[in-house]
Amino acid sequence: MKDPLENTTLQILKALGEDPSREGLKKTPLRVARALREITSGYGADLDKVFNGAFFKANYREMVIVRDISFYSLCEHHMLPFFGKAHVAYIPNGRIVGLSKIPRLVETFARRLQVQERLTEEIAGTLFRKLKPRGVGVVLEAEHLCVSMRGVKNETSFATTSAMLGNFQTDSRVRQEFLDLIKK
Repeated sequence: MKDPLENTTLQILKALGEDPSREGLKKTPLRVARALREITSGYGADLDKVFNGAFFKANYREMVIVRDISFYSLCEHHMLPFFGKAHVAYIPNGRIVGLSKIPRLVETFARRLQVQERLTEEIAGTLFRKLKPRGVGVVLEAEHLCVSMRGVKNETSFATTSAMLGNFQTDSRVRQEFLDLIKK
């Protein structure tokens, strides 16, 4: 086994007291290595390719929201999953972005070792820089397995984070409209 992730998984199995040669575990190091590469594929992502030039001139000046975007990530503290829904909004300033690019942006940053707070800010900041809208609002709601499976073992808590930029930050009416619309 030359793959360092496979070797490490093999060592973890042994350290747990498992027999890596038993039938159910023989291919586990390979599967774990593949899974980790897939769920951390956001490190190699090119943000320009994520957007793929899908910016278009438009006179639309009202809020655009893509809500209930499912995401899955790994907590950087315990490498346990956290997952939930992202709600992303922006107010155009002469340009719009293809709607499918917003979930792709969420997925790109979620596929890294993360904390929810940074994930929220990375989504908002990137959309704000690339699109140059009048404002961006992002809210993430997530369940963290590091909270529900271990430690405090609280199975009912969700974490909510937000990032507000531009007029979402400076205009309380804009912020409130966004928050009201994602509640529906």
